[in-house]
Parts: sequence; C-alpha cells; structure tokens
Amino acid sequence: MEVLRTEVAIIGGGLGACAAALAVTRLGHRAILTEETSWIGGQLTNQAVPPDEHPWIEDFGATASYRALRTGIRDYYRAFLPLKPEVRADRAFNPGNGWVSKLCHDPRIAVAVLHQMVIPHQLAGRLFVLHPHRPVAAWSHGDRIVGVVVRSIESGRDVLIEAPFFIDATPYGDLLELAGAEHIIGAESRAETGEPHAAEQADPRDQQAITVCFAMEHLPGEDHTIDKPLQYELWRAFHPPGWPGRLLSWTTMQPETNEPLTRSLFEADDDHPWWRFRRIMDRNNFVGDFARSDITVVNWPQNDYWFGPVVGVDEAEQARNIEAARQLSLSLLYWLQTEAPRPDGDVGYPGLKLRGDVVGGTADGLAPAPYIRESRRLKAEFTVLEQHMAHPLRPDGPELFTDSVGIGSYRIDLHPSASGTLYRDMGCWPFQIPLGAMIPVRVENLLPGGKNLGTTHITNGAFRVHPVEWNVGESAGVLLAFCLERKTTPRQVREREGLPDEYQTLLRQQGIPLTWPSIIPL
Repeated sequence: MEVLRTEVAIIGGGLGACAAALAVTRLGHRAILTEETSWIGGQLTNQAVPPDEHPWIEDFGATASYRALRTGIRDYYRAFLPLKPEVRADRAFNPGNGWVSKLCHDPRIAVAVLHQMVIPHQLAGRLFVLHPHRPVAAWSHGDRIVGVVVRSIESGRDVLIEAPFFIDATPYGDLLELAGAEHIIGAESRAETGEPHAAEQADPRDQQAITVCFAMEHLPGEDHTIDKPLQYELWRAFHPPGWPGRLLSWTTMQPETNEPLTRSLFEADDDHPWWRFRRIMDRNNFVGDFARSDITVVNWPQNDYWFGPVVGVDEAEQARNIEAARQLSLSLLYWLQTEAPRPDGDVGYPGLKLRGDVVGGTADGLAPAPYIRESRRLKAEFTVLEQHMAHPLRPDGPELFTDSVGIGSYRIDLHPSASGTLYRDMGCWPFQIPLGAMIPVRVENLLPGGKNLGTTHITNGAFRVHPVEWNVGESAGVLLAFCLERKTTPRQVREREGLPDEYQTLLRQQGIPLTWPSIIPL
C-alpha cells in the first residue's frame, strides 16, 4: 500500500475542504486533500447548488477568501465571456439573475476559479489533491487518529495517509464514523437539547431531504424528451402524507407556514416562477445570440427526496435511496416535458433539454453527487442550540461567543425529513461560530470541515449553507496551522490562557471576521 505523509490531511473535497487547504498552505504548511468525485467544491460544484447566502453578502459578512472566490467567479465571466457592457460594468452582477441567490452561476466556473485559487499551492508542493478517492478506513492510537485509508474509485488502489492532524470535510461526515469519533446522526430529542422544535424522541433516521440537482435549458419547438424513467409511474402517482397533492405538480408548500404554494415554470402570482429560482445563465446578460436559452438548475421541492435516510445506514440502503432520488429527479424532468400543465391549457414542455454537460457530463445527466443537507455531526465540547440563535427565543439578539472563530447568517431552514416531518423554517439572528463547537469531546487531532460541527438537527438548518461551511473549513485550517507552529492541540488552544487570543488575532489577520458589524441589529 502506498503511504503518503503530510501535516494536515483533509478528507473530502467540499467547500470547507477548499477553504481549509488554502488556509493551511498559505500559512506555510503542507496538506493533502482527497475528493471522491472529479470536482472539488462540494455543494457549489459537484452537487450543483448555487450559493445560499445572507442579504449583506455583497458588502460584508464573510471571510476575505470567500469574498475572493465570489469576486473570482465574476471576474471569470468578465475575462472569458461576452457580457453586455452594462453587465460587465456592474460590480455585483448576477450571471443567472436567479432570485434565490445574488450569484447564481455555472458550476463549471466555480470549479475553474477554485482551481485558480489552489494551483499556486499545488505548484509549490504544499498541496496534493487526490481524486477520485473515498475514505474506507481509519486507524487510531488512543485519542488520536494516526492514518486514513482512501481508495481510488477508478482503480481500487488503496492509499494510506498519515498526518498529525485531520479534517473531516466529507459530505456525510464519513471520517467521524471511520475514526470512531463521537457523533450524532439525525434528530436529538427535546429532552436532550431543550429545543422547542426538537423531536419528542431521538431518531437517527430523521434526516433532511437530499436533492439530486440537474441543469436544463428551454428550446421551444424542439423535442428533447428523455426516455421514460424506470420509476416514473411510482413518482407520478405519489402523494406524500401531509403534502397538498401529488409530489409531481405545480403545488408545493410554503416553508414558513406549510400552506399550499402554487408556482409554474414561467409564471407565478408572486413573480417568482421556478424557472428563475436557481437560473444560472440569463441569456440577456450576454451580447447577440451567444446563448440559445437560459439555463436553470432544478433544486425544487418536487425533487427533494426525504423518503429514506442516506447517513448512518448500510451501503445497500444508502445506494438504494440515492438511486431513488436520482429517479425522482429524472421523473420530474419527464413530467415537465410530457405532462406539466401549461397556461394555454396544453401539457408538457418537450423543449426542455437536460444539460448534463453543465454538471460534468454524468451518464444520466444529473449532478454527480446528491445535495446533502445534513451529515453526521460532531459531539463537541459545545453544541449550538436553537436557544442560542432563534428569533422567538431571543428577542434581544443571539448568544455572543467569546471564542468566536467566524460568523454566519441564514434562516433555520429545515426541509422535509425521513421521519415524515415537513418544513420547519424560522428566523434566526446573524450568529457567531464558536470554537467549542469544533472541538471533539475526545479525539485530539480531528476537526470538522463543513456542516459536521457541533450543531443540532435544528441549528444545522442555519449552519449548512455555503459561506458558513467555507468559514468552518478555513478556521479549522488556520487552527491546525497555529497548532503546528505552537506544537499544541486544538483543545489546548481553547483552554490555555493566552492561546485563544493569539488564535483569534491570527484569524483576523487572515481576513476572518469574528463579530458582526454594529450596523446589524444584534
């Protein structure tokens, strides 16, 4: 077995992994990053989800490197694509003008910009990216991980990675399981957390929906109808309990109230049709006839799959549920092409064309990886609860953490879950990310690199979004670089007098804000 040695091993290649790798290497240390798909970037790229962000993102509320990523994406469009002059001059133009995000863009461009950001460190020999590889085993000695085995998906060859420090940046929190690190899966009970919206009974299978996203364009007058999916009749007839009708229909649910909500493809009473929801290319941004059509990403309530969990189950059940999620997405596309009611009284939009090239050219044309909203979560020294951040429970503002390692903001947004619970969507304050939520209760050399830090099933709904995941990974990378320099451990950084202040000073120097500006009413 080949053995690779480094200073920080980042297992998984999501957004937090990229941020961690950049932090470790720009501070002069070596890292290995592994990823099981062909694209680094996780939910932004191989899961095909345009960034979910807070209202102030264009001006403040993110780390300097995350802002560099966003700027790099726009600069890429300016450098290589024929934008209209007024679009090119707009500092904050939105490539797709999707209404869910201020930066709805093509995932291929995110991949290109992430590679631009990491390539200097790769050329300098500080960063080695290994993909497509997935973790299959981990070895520990006492309370320390000593090695992780990753296996090539293409060749089956195993590689042992040894390092003094590890970061779990996998979408499922796989390293937590492999290394035997204490963790939580699914929902805690109300008795455990005291959260008003927690379940009466703990349930590891109570996990948020996953979504297999896909990109499509619309070419009227043409017929791009796909072959009828194998599970189409099942999904066509399916009426989930509590849902206002069939899943494949224009009527879904309002997340804040669970009341019926009707929008169609190009029309909606609230001027928010599904076509513009996550549209990643607005052809009107480009000169002439550059693009035949807009392109939109389909990540809608209709292809949310919450009918079986994918975390903490055996490989056969996980594969079965992921395949069912892929079948649901294909069935939604086929329904749109053949049976979706149109305003003119006819049905179907056969001109909808699946754009598998946008998501990397997979065999079925869908995103290579499912969008995972909820992974295993670390049992940490501190757990962020609903009571620390939810509007109704804290009328005067959020809990403030003296050990802050960053900031984030998003609603507590829980999609339907495998337990049958429907949407839970509530306001929460802009929040801080506490260091205590990143320190395992026992393992000394492992940190979270994404949505697997010490939150609950409830608060994960606010921590799971792009800029927060990036911040968690970046702060983890900075922390491990700090530990390498000081010959200490993450736990000691939190506990020893003077070290927390020194670490936070380094975070600020790296462009990571630890508090929200005073203009935000906290």
